[in-house]
Amino acid sequence: MGKPLEGVKILDLTRVLAGPFSTMLLKELGAEIIKVEMPGKGDDSRGFGPFKNNKSVYFLSINHGKKSISVNMKSEQGKEIILDLVEKCDVVMENFSPGTMERLGLGYDILKKRNPSIIYASTSGFGHTGPFAKRPSYDILAQAMGGVMSITGWPDCPPTRVGMSLGDINAALYTTIGVLGALYRKKITGEGDRVDISMLDCQLSILENALIRYQVDGVSPEPIGNRHPTITPFQAFKAKDRYFVVGVGNEDVWHRFCISLNRDEWTKDPRFEKNMKRTQNLKELTALLDEIFIEKNASEWVSLFESHNVPCSLINKVEDLFNHEQIKSRNMLVNVTDSDIGEVTIAGNALKLDSIPEEKIKKPAPEIGEHNYEILERFLGYTKEQIDSLKENGVL
Repeated sequence: MGKPLEGVKILDLTRVLAGPFSTMLLKELGAEIIKVEMPGKGDDSRGFGPFKNNKSVYFLSINHGKKSISVNMKSEQGKEIILDLVEKCDVVMENFSPGTMERLGLGYDILKKRNPSIIYASTSGFGHTGPFAKRPSYDILAQAMGGVMSITGWPDCPPTRVGMSLGDINAALYTTIGVLGALYRKKITGEGDRVDISMLDCQLSILENALIRYQVDGVSPEPIGNRHPTITPFQAFKAKDRYFVVGVGNEDVWHRFCISLNRDEWTKDPRFEKNMKRTQNLKELTALLDEIFIEKNASEWVSLFESHNVPCSLINKVEDLFNHEQIKSRNMLVNVTDSDIGEVTIAGNALKLDSIPEEKIKKPAPEIGEHNYEILERFLGYTKEQIDSLKENGVL
């Protein structure tokens, strides 16, 4: 038995980030990804930086190891190729604006007729139902509308976008979960399913305790900087040279924290003895800790806390990750060699299963239509002459 999804074939009509990130994860689990791109143009993200030797490293980072075919889905022959491939695949994934696939004559109802057991997964800004369904959306809209920006940043500062594409990536994760659930159901029942993932829904679902705090306090949560709203101390502190973080998540850790600082008396101080009290008296406790932490470098505090089993960390910059012993030990930085870009390091596979062997080197991202001949010959039985003709007619 190979990887968990070995033998699963996914027709990938997605582009940019949310969809391709999801199909990348499914590829890591063993699925074969057939990425469909517009002839001559390809995925929009091929035009996104950063670039190396005039080629997108961004595109490579989320499309490595996939197979690309170029199909003009607006042409009748192109539509027929897609429909024929649907019959051979287990999953179809797309992240067009709702209604686009229907206008192309490739909506779920049509695909289901060609393959009743097909799993059809859509990722969009607002889902395929509701008054906002056909509105365009991007990551920043999802973060704004979903409330995440309203609780990110510092008090009295402008609303802050999370520093990575949380709206897209979060939706990609939920799409992957949805597809896996549908595949499991299909294995039991033989039936296909429709997966409808909304970026807005996904942002709402990760608001964690913000929804509950609003209902308890009657006030919308606002940005509070780098601390936790209900656990204390659970934040960043300034040492002599740089910032570091400490997470005191329970009373046992609090006791070890106090012992490490030679402040045993705090464990009996009525202001600090329980987490609820520490949170209520946050300003007092933070002022005391600020005076202590400024006396040593951050690495010294981290070493001290680690010796007492208190969760803590330096705040790494991206450059620090490339030499981080834990990240290296988990094979989370791997190399890809592209014929034009050369060698580049990308994130490794975070899905660690015994059935998935670790890879130090990944295959590069495909060129537009690089696998036209392989896929059309293997899946649909096309001859080389037929494929050549389709290319000449602008279908491929």
